[in-house]
Parts: sequence; C-alpha cells; structure tokens
Amino acid sequence: MPLPNLITVEEFFASPVRAAARISPDGSRIAFLAPSNDRLNVWVEDLDGDAPARPVTADATRSVQMFHWTTDPRWLIYLQDNGGDERWHLMRADLDDQDAPAVDLTPFDGSTTFLMDLPIARPGIAIISTNARKVDEFDVFELDITSGALTEIERNPGNVAGWVYGADGTLFASTQDPDGAIAICRWDTAARELRPIAEFDGLDYPLGVFPIVPSPDGGLWLGSNRGTDRTRVVHIDGATGEETEIDAHPSLDLDTTGLVAPTMPQPLIVDPRTGALLGVRYLGERQDIRALDPRFEEVLDALRGLSDGDLGALNSDLDGNRWIASFVHDRVPGATYLYDHRTGESRLLFLPLPHLDPTQLAPMEPVTITARDGRALPSFLTLPQGVAPVDLPLVLLVHGGPWFRDTWGYHGDVQLLANRGYAVLQVNFRGSTGYGKAHMQAGIGELAGAMHDDLIDAVEWAVAEGIADRARLAIFGGSYGGYAALVGVTFTPDVFAAAIDYVGISSLPNFMATLPEIARPYLANNWIRYVGDPSDPEQLADMLARSPITKVDEIRTPLFVVQGANDPRVVQAESDNLVEALRARGVDVEYMIKADEGHGFVNPENTIDMFRATERFLAQHIGGRTEQA
Repeated sequence: MPLPNLITVEEFFASPVRAAARISPDGSRIAFLAPSNDRLNVWVEDLDGDAPARPVTADATRSVQMFHWTTDPRWLIYLQDNGGDERWHLMRADLDDQDAPAVDLTPFDGSTTFLMDLPIARPGIAIISTNARKVDEFDVFELDITSGALTEIERNPGNVAGWVYGADGTLFASTQDPDGAIAICRWDTAARELRPIAEFDGLDYPLGVFPIVPSPDGGLWLGSNRGTDRTRVVHIDGATGEETEIDAHPSLDLDTTGLVAPTMPQPLIVDPRTGALLGVRYLGERQDIRALDPRFEEVLDALRGLSDGDLGALNSDLDGNRWIASFVHDRVPGATYLYDHRTGESRLLFLPLPHLDPTQLAPMEPVTITARDGRALPSFLTLPQGVAPVDLPLVLLVHGGPWFRDTWGYHGDVQLLANRGYAVLQVNFRGSTGYGKAHMQAGIGELAGAMHDDLIDAVEWAVAEGIADRARLAIFGGSYGGYAALVGVTFTPDVFAAAIDYVGISSLPNFMATLPEIARPYLANNWIRYVGDPSDPEQLADMLARSPITKVDEIRTPLFVVQGANDPRVVQAESDNLVEALRARGVDVEYMIKADEGHGFVNPENTIDMFRATERFLAQHIGGRTEQA
C-alpha cells in the first residue's frame, strides 16, 4: 500500500462544515453548529423547505459548544463562557428576528449556570441552577426565557452538590459528607429540608453518582455499581428509596463518558415527551445500545443499518417520529442522518469533515496489553498506513481524568500523528473508568506509581512486538495526561525521546489548592482518596514526591508545554513554574500559551497553531513526516 496523502493540519483541525445537529420539538427544523465570524455558531434550517440555512448566533470571540431548542418556537438557548473560564452564561437567540442580538439571561459576574430542564408542559420556561449568590452553592431558579425574569425555586441549604428536577416539579439532590459518603435526597418543599432516600459508598463514585435522571413516576434512574463490578441502570423509588435493577449488560459498563464531557452522548436515551426510558448505552471496545422499548428497538434497528460505526448523538422530535443520528467511526467522523420512522426513509444530512478521504485515514484497533502484575490493560493501537509496522516512531497518547477512558472512533490528534508516520498507542491504565470499579480503584495511591508503570509496560509491549523503535518513543497527554507526560520525563527520564505536556499538572498540592471553589468540597472521593490530603503533613510530603516539579532536575528529554491562560482547573502557574525551573537550569523548553483559552483549546486557530508546533517538535526529535517534507 502506498503512503497516504499528506493531510494538512488545517484539514484535521479547522472547524467542521456542520456538526452537532439537533431536531426541533415539532420536527420541522434542525439546528447545528457551523462556521460564522470565524467561530462555530448555531445555524437553523428547515427540513422540508428550500430556504437556505441561516446563522442565529453571532459569537465572534469563542465558538459555541452547547445549545438547546426550547419549547417556545421563537427561542433557542446556548451556553457560553469567557475565553475558557468555564463560568457558563445562558444566552438567548431570537429565531424570529435574525438581527436581534443575543441576550445574556444570567448576567452575573463570576457565576456559573447549568440548564436543568425545559419542561414540556410549560413553554418558554427553563429550570436552571446557578451559584450567583454564593460561589460554592448552586440554587435552583425558574427562568422565563422571554422576559428573562428569574424566580427562585429553592435555595441550597449548604450541602447540595447537584440538583435534579423531576417532570412533576419534584426536586432531588445529591450530597456528599466530608468522608465522601454520597446521599441521594428528595427535597421536602413544605419542611424545606432534604430527606435521604438512598446512600452510596463514595469510593465507588469518584465523580459522583452518574447518571441521575428523573423517571416519569416521580423516582430516579441511576447508574449503580452497588454490589457489582460493572455499572448498570437501577430505579430508585422517589418516596421509599427502594432500588430495582432495570438493565445490566453481561460484560460491559454503562457508558459514562458523558459525565466528563457533556457534549458526548449520554448513557440513558429517554422519550423527550414522556420521559420514558427507551434505551441504554454500554461501552467496551465498541458500543452496545440495548433497547428497552419495542418501538425504539425498531428505530434502533433502522439506524444501525445506516453505518458500520457506532451510534453517537441521537435526538428526536417530541413524537419520536423524526430522528437525527450521528455516528462514531474511526475513519468517517460524525456522519449525520435524518431518519423518519413513519415512512422508513432516511438521508445523509452532512459529513462534518467531507474533505477527509476515509481510505487515507488509519484504522484504530483494540488491543489488550498485560501489565507487569498481570492486570489487563484495554488499549487502542493506530498504525500508519503505507509502511510496515516495524520499528516505527511511537507516540503514547495519554487520556485525561484520570477518571475517564479512551474510546474507539475518529480523533483528529490520533489521525494527524498516524498520517505523519507515527504509531499511536492509547492505554486505559488502572484508574481509568469504563472497565469496572476494580480496574478504576486499582489506581488508588498509584499516581506516578502503578498507573505510570502501566504506561511503561505498554510501550515495552510495543517495542517487544517489534512495532516501535525504542529510541523513538514520545509521550503526549492533556490534563492528567499532561501530568503523566511530565512523570514520564522525571520518573523515567531514559524512556522517552520527546514529551508534550498539554494543560498538565506539575505540582499535585498546588493543583488541589487552586481548583475552583465549586470543586473543593467534593474532593474526598477523587483527588484526596486517590492522591492524598494536603492538610496531612505526611500525605503532603508523599504528594510532593509524586509531583514532577520536585524532580525537575531529572528532565533531559525535549519538552513542549502548552497552556490556556484562563484554565480554571489546571491554572497557568502549573506550567509557568515548570518552565521557569527548567529555564533557570538553562534548559531550552518550548512553551505555548493562548490568552483566550482554558482547559483545552476550542478556537480553531489556536488548535491549529498547537498541532503545527506538535508536528514540528515530534519530527525534530523522533522523526516522521511534516507538511514541509
């Protein structure tokens, strides 16, 4: 097979022509993201007419990422922050007057707003939670979308970590005590107090119980691994707390990737009108959706015939007749279809990146690697096309979290690296989610320990298999993955020939001290449990010992550091301090800071700049093609 065409960085990372389509409640229109003002904005198009699509938002500083139809056909709402600071404001777009400017419905400085519900029976009303009153307490409000009037429904009593709004107006809440125990509570409106109905061991839920979705009978559907290794779906009676298993997969975990990345498909598929549970997503090497409703099973069978990929985002009109389905695929990203269940007809709406030729992209293959202690490490290997898989330069691409996982599908960074001639290895090391709680909990106390050993064992496997050239190994990761890259060049300085740290942690104590105030009360089950409590001198010393900043003198590997100036999770000081320490030693470290970005770049010109620099950096230190080659 000949070498694939050299695909430019812009072709991989410029804005998609269309993406993220959602159908209107009446099924007559779609809204989607597309470029306008050099940013992704929301556009609307009639499904049955000839009128051209038109933009309905006009953001010129930052791409829109999340939007929603409302139950009033005049309004569309979307969330926007300021340069990646994650202080989300709820914005209103007028679909009747395209010249009307967007309206900020939550203009509260320093606050964050989350959309909870758009009640079907109350057109023009949104239920939101916001911390405008107190930064670490979210209160619940009713928002009149037309007037912008806010009416307080309930005020946080001080210990609510998250609210859930039921179809009948019932409020549920999750709380966490200082030791990490999680309680699911029903809010007693008359007494204005929380009444616990179910309790969970926080050790099993480092980021909280997920999902929590109201059921039509006044209860809740939850993701639970109580008494099991795998997460399944249960029903909690809203009055008694009685738990009943609804569905469980024989070998896979519930897909919980949507917890960390809300723009990803959610695990429970519900009827948009009735709230009935239609289907459940599970995820292993590939996805498995189990239908719980006979009509939805017919829809699912029809949709599966449209692509050999996995179903991604899925939404329908209120009647469940017209469906928008996008597909996850390693070489055909985001193909999006319209399906009409009344007629059985379907058509391709768009390909987000139509210029990419699937035959020029590299397949992503699942592999299982055995760690030194015998633990199975589910992984993905992407090999470059057109060259023998022997003694290749290899990039170990480490996911963030660490309570997250790598998944099969199209990833622009993976495909760019493969196109440049690199083997790409992604490892779901211990501590990753999605492979049972035993695999996740095996990461407790193992940052810069067994979690890093898993990564080293994976590259050793690739070398032993003859795939990778030991002298041309690189490590690249973002967030926790950036920390892993720094651990790689400090704790094992002779393994990697190049490293890229993207918004990564250099000091574990400083990282925990500078986390947003809204996160700090809930660290007991994640960072404190897995890493340590910085208020304890002995644990603080251990955390420092596991921090790359304390071993900066060990770094002799070429390093590229990337940071968003507005990052609220891993603040700029995490990168500044590392770079300053290296430069004080006379080490030439490449450092890229973007003033208008946060925890991960959104605007395309910044992403393109980063990957142009990445391409040059890796070519210089471990070989590989570049656009200039």
